[in-house]
This record gives sequence, C-alpha cells and structure tokens, in this order.
Amino acid sequence: MSQIQLHRAAGYPRMLWKNGGGSTLEIVRDQGEGLEGFGWRLSIADIGESGGFSAFAGYQRVITVLEGAGMRLQVDGLASRPLLPLDPFAFGGDSQVTCELLDGAIRDFNLIYAPQRYGARLQWLSLAQPQRLFSSATTLLLFSAVEALEVTIGDDGHARLGRYDCLQVEHGSGLLELQVQAEGPGACCLIELSPR
Repeated sequence: MSQIQLHRAAGYPRMLWKNGGGSTLEIVRDQGEGLEGFGWRLSIADIGESGGFSAFAGYQRVITVLEGAGMRLQVDGLASRPLLPLDPFAFGGDSQVTCELLDGAIRDFNLIYAPQRYGARLQWLSLAQPQRLFSSATTLLLFSAVEALEVTIGDDGHARLGRYDCLQVEHGSGLLELQVQAEGPGACCLIELSPR
C-alpha cells in the first residue's frame, strides 16, 4: 500500500535564500528544518536579477526554468548552455555559481539532494498524450506544470493536480504504475528517489 500526499501550491511556505539574495517557495522535503538536515528538497525560486547562487556543500542540484525567457549559469567559471523553459541542468551544490538572466525575471524549479544518501532521477514528461509509467523508487514526486493533471496511482488512488501542485508517493517494494493525463498540452516533472 502506497502513502499518498498532495502538496498544494497555495500552501508552500516562503523562505529566504541562504545568501539573502531572494526567496524560495518550499514544496516538500524529507526531513530537517530551515536550510539544513534534509536528504532531498524541492522548491520554486523567483530570480529577479542576475547574481550569485547559495552554496549547498555535499548536495547535488538540478534546476529547471519554469517561467521567463531563461538564464545562463557560470559554474566554477564555466558557462552553461542557455537554460530555456523545461530544460533541466545539473550541477554540484558546492560549486561557485552565478546566473545571468537572458531577458528579465524568471521562476525556476529546484531539486537538491544528498547523493551519498539518495539515488535520484529527474525527467520532464510531455503531456501531449496520456503517459503510463512504472517505477520501483521508494519516493515518487510528480510536479505539475499544467493547469489540470489527472493521476492514477496503481490501485491505491487518484489525484487531481493544479499548476505547481506536487504529488508525493511513498512506496514499499515492487513496481508502481502511474497513469498521467492533462487537459491540454504541457509537461510535468517526475522525480524518483531511493535511499542508498
């Protein structure tokens, strides 16, 4: 039997960045408080101007632009490709990172996890047609970037997600089936996490 939680975008708490340069909406995390102690964490950040990122030593990060034209990162002195909407990019949390906005403010989606504690897989799924997925991960996180997303979780339940809502499924062993369907084109993000 899977444990299912639906995290609504309207209820996400706002937190200041570690470096004080902006704020983040925290979606969900496995444990800990503030900006310490978690094994994994999902969040949405609003970036209004080019500048530096906070460091998260010992963590891996995957960032995706949700809204706005995009950005380019400098990671330890190396320039990334232009990061456009729904194009994920991974980098080390202890890297020195600055961002250059391509054309105005953006909103981005962040997975931060401790790779020595969790194996992680992140993929954006096109919802031009219904999707059927199977996963053996312990924790599944499904983040909606569309206005209405219908999800069937194995034999255990059904959920309807709005824009930026997140479905969390804690699953024991074996394969879990997810069926995902949107009321129109768009995308969602599937994150699979398992303890090492």
